Amino acid sequence: MRSQPLRFALALLMLAATTGSLSAQRLTVPPPGANQRAVVSQYMGMVSVTIDYNSPDVTSPTGQDRTGQIWGQLVPWGIHANPFYPGFGSAEQMPWRVGANENTTISFSHDVQIEGQPLAAGRYALFMAAGESEWTVIFNRNSNAWGSFFYDPSLDALEVTVEPEKTDFFREWLTFEFDDRQLDSTRAVMHWEHLRVPFTISVPDMPALYHQTISQELTGAVGFSFQNWIQASQWASQQEAYHEDAVVWADAAIAANASFQTISNKAQVLGRVGRGEEAMEILNQAIDHPTATAVQVHMAARGLQAQGQMDTANMIFRRNYEKNPGEWPVDFGMARVYAQEGNFEKALEHAKIALTRAPAGPQMQNLEAQIEKLERGENINP
Repeated sequence: MRSQPLRFALALLMLAATTGSLSAQRLTVPPPGANQRAVVSQYMGMVSVTIDYNSPDVTSPTGQDRTGQIWGQLVPWGIHANPFYPGFGSAEQMPWRVGANENTTISFSHDVQIEGQPLAAGRYALFMAAGESEWTVIFNRNSNAWGSFFYDPSLDALEVTVEPEKTDFFREWLTFEFDDRQLDSTRAVMHWEHLRVPFTISVPDMPALYHQTISQELTGAVGFSFQNWIQASQWASQQEAYHEDAVVWADAAIAANASFQTISNKAQVLGRVGRGEEAMEILNQAIDHPTATAVQVHMAARGLQAQGQMDTANMIFRRNYEKNPGEWPVDFGMARVYAQEGNFEKALEHAKIALTRAPAGPQMQNLEAQIEKLERGENINP
């Protein structure tokens, strides 16, 4: 009689011949054991995580309901014996492959932390050692093996211990999903039957990663667009560690295309990094620039209003009125100035003038709504 290892080896040869799943060239045939392949990805900002796995069913291929027989039985506890060694595989002891058929793999586009422990970017085999009260999640550098049968602990890049979660929600098919999705962290969760096993993935310094990436990108083709320098300076101005770069990048935008847009951007950046006096000087230069339009100046003042800088906004509304007489936004700006001062009669007068000049559409509809508020004696400013 043939030994069990020999029978298993022959079965694998038959599987390779009929499904192509062990060969370099694959036929398009149903997956072995009806264990469907699944891929799930999640982003944390620019950092991606992808899990590629084959999903077994609680109900066996022969129709047997295995509820209550998964943990500690179908999936043995801990690092367990390879039942086919030495007939197949080099591992005498192995963890669970967290799925079926080939290795379950997990890929990271950038360096991350798993449960607070560092793990380099790359593709790993994902194994788990199951336990009644705690599980070990294993990231192994050999991501191309078949299941756990060739598991080599010397290739482990990281092991972390996590707690399983029992749930009333039943999962017929083993499923990976992501919850608690934040800009710099998420939880990957394996859920099968009535058990969930989560582990946290985080990016330790997301601003530094963006800064490094933006800096590199600006040296390439994207650096030929002044809009990209504006966008970079706006982002950096909101990161305390990169205020100096914010100003440098704002200057680069001006060097690429000196205009109201780029000069006013620098003024906004200077204001954000705490250089208010310089910001006002640069904003005046933007307002006086030949490319400045009445609408652009009006919107700059509105932006200052939104930041609570009402006096500065009113000064710009007045300058716009003097610089661009007859254009519809300038009277709307003056209506806001007078409304802020409590002079609703003058505010209403200017708002009605603006209405006669405003283009049809949202601007006119907004003006009509503001006029109604002024007629009720209400302030139209934020």
